[in-house]
Amino acid sequence: MGNMQEGIETATLPADIWRWHAWQVATAIANGAISSREAVTSCLQRIDAVNPHINALTHVSREAALRAADEADALRAAGVPLGPLHGVPVTIKCNVDVTGEPTTHGVVAKRDLIAQTHSPVTANLLDAGAVIVGRTNTPAFSMRWFTENALHGRTLNPWRDDITPGGSSGGASAAVAAGMCPVAHGNDLAGSVRYPAYACGVAGLRPTAGRVPSYTPSSGELRTFAAQFYAVQGPIARSVRDVQLSLEAMSARDTRDPNWVPAPLTGPAIDGPMRVALVDTIEGVPISPEVCDALRRAARWLEEAGYVVEPASPPDMREGFDIWMTIAMTEIETGFAQTVDEYGDDGARDALRSMLARFGGQTSLERYIQGFARRDRLRRRWNAFLERYPLVLMPTSLELPFTWGMDREGPETMSRILDAQLPLKLIAALNLPGLSVPTGLHDGVPVGVQLVSGAFREDLCLAAGEAIEQRARMPFAF
Repeated sequence: MGNMQEGIETATLPADIWRWHAWQVATAIANGAISSREAVTSCLQRIDAVNPHINALTHVSREAALRAADEADALRAAGVPLGPLHGVPVTIKCNVDVTGEPTTHGVVAKRDLIAQTHSPVTANLLDAGAVIVGRTNTPAFSMRWFTENALHGRTLNPWRDDITPGGSSGGASAAVAAGMCPVAHGNDLAGSVRYPAYACGVAGLRPTAGRVPSYTPSSGELRTFAAQFYAVQGPIARSVRDVQLSLEAMSARDTRDPNWVPAPLTGPAIDGPMRVALVDTIEGVPISPEVCDALRRAARWLEEAGYVVEPASPPDMREGFDIWMTIAMTEIETGFAQTVDEYGDDGARDALRSMLARFGGQTSLERYIQGFARRDRLRRRWNAFLERYPLVLMPTSLELPFTWGMDREGPETMSRILDAQLPLKLIAALNLPGLSVPTGLHDGVPVGVQLVSGAFREDLCLAAGEAIEQRARMPFAF
């Protein structure tokens, strides 16, 4: 425990390996300072200590993880080339496939749906050397901002039991925030990586659709438009550096996703100082004072790091929200709503009913087709805006993390929730990368901001996220 490699001195790190970042674990394993078995055992012990209360993991792969750790140690001893996450403990959300395990989606009817093969993101993490220690919880069918279901129960936020850990990757973010794993897999259709990361005070990246191959074999081969171009796989971690490392691992090619793009992970340098558009007002919807304060602090920290931050309004933000709702609600009303009604739990049904009360009954083939045309037009406008401002600093959510059960209080409260999540749905509709990064706490509740860049320029978000992270010095929930 004292070897130096890539600037890491393991003797100065906490005694408990579960407190380390993924890059520190990977480096220490690579240089022989620790073994993968030690890292995995440390995380398993942490899971034993805190998961009974938090309930972030639906299944713990104890014996399989220890076997995989021993195999990782044997490969390292044999001198074979190591992947970026070699021997590092990770978790996989329970709505993608891990061979031989159930892909439950948080649904009782799917408790025995055993995956016959890995999803691409699972395979890529394993190919990068990661060791899966467990599966993380999600709301039924991954459709709520609150992670609970009739099959696996409720996941608590490690900071406070009375606030949501977010959804749908609430189990993933809670596991990371509580130290059960340094990296968790999540997915994001309308904010399901970014919002849980925000609620739990960790970092979460929504990559550009096409960056990380996405496909769940157990769900069948037919995917709707929203599944193809809104839903993405992405990493959640306690540091932006770990997010970057995990993105590298997740992004390898897989022919099962025909929309995968071989885009470089680092784009061309931006000439001159990086101009950042600060979005601290959105017409028609209020932003809470705590979120506005987080935006101002993040803007100041970026300026200290050499960025040029200017208040600016991107094009038609409300339009992007409406486009997402038009396309997604059409797909929900033409089949998915019946599935939720038949196989979902009470929480999923209540939330969907409230959503339909506001946006239901307006769907048609014409509106669906027009939604695609409107999306194309708005993307052109945003591309022009991003030429002037390659980076946008904006809210993740317009409110602090919601208190438990708000989405079951009826249509009026659901309208408030949906309005607060406008920045999440907007960026999903535009298929742009978005990074949620914490800025601190307000009365013990996490708060943070979202960084947005042009398509396949996740590197710009990550660099700015690190600048914010270094100055925020966000504490962990343990």
